Amino acid sequence: MLDFIHNLFRAKADAPTHWRAVQLTPAQGQRHSRWVQERVFLNWLGPYFKAYHLLKGGAGGARGFQVQLLQENGRQGILLIFDPSIGPGNFRHLYEHLGEELLTLGYHRACADQSTTHHEHHVENTLKQMFKPNPTDCPQTGDCNQRYGLVTLDLVAMNGQPLFIRLARNAVLQPGFTPAQSFDDLLKNLLDAPPTNDAIESLVREYHDRF
Repeated sequence: MLDFIHNLFRAKADAPTHWRAVQLTPAQGQRHSRWVQERVFLNWLGPYFKAYHLLKGGAGGARGFQVQLLQENGRQGILLIFDPSIGPGNFRHLYEHLGEELLTLGYHRACADQSTTHHEHHVENTLKQMFKPNPTDCPQTGDCNQRYGLVTLDLVAMNGQPLFIRLARNAVLQPGFTPAQSFDDLLKNLLDAPPTNDAIESLVREYHDRF
C-alpha cells in the first residue's frame, strides 16, 4: 500500500485537475453531527496517535493502524492510512471531524474543494480543506500569531475507495510572524484522546459504509 501511495504522488495525470467547492448536504450534516455527538471518533484518534509515536520511535510495524510521515521543502505532515475496519463512511466523518477541530485551534477554513483526476489506470478523488490562522497578534511580540502555520487536510480516494487522510502544515518564515508551534503539538491537540468503550465501538457498523 505504501509503495502504491508513493507511485500515486509521482503519477502524471492524463487530464487536468479541476477543483470545485464542496459542502455537506443538510442530511449529511445532521448525520455527521450525530456521529460527533456519539463520539465515534474515539475508536481511531488514539490508535492513530499511538501509531505516529511508534513510527517516530522506530517501532512502526505491519500491525495496527498505519501512518506515514511527510517532510519536504518546509512541509511537515502525516498520512493516516485507511484501514478497512474503519469503513469509508467513518473515514469521511473522521476527515470532517479533524477539520472541525482545527477551527477550535484558532483557525478559519479558507476553502473546501474537491477534484477528480483521471490517470491511465485509475481515477483519483481528492477532498481538500485549507486552514489559515485567524489574524490575531501575539501579546508578547506584536507579531501575527501563526500558531502551527498554514494547514491543509486532504482525503484521497482511488476509484471511490479511500486511501488516506493527509494532514500537513507549512510554517510561515517571513518577518512579522511568530515561530510556528511544533507539529507534535498540533497532532496532540487533534489526535490525543481517551480510549473508546464497548458502547462507542458498537456504533462503528452503523456508519461503516455510508457517510
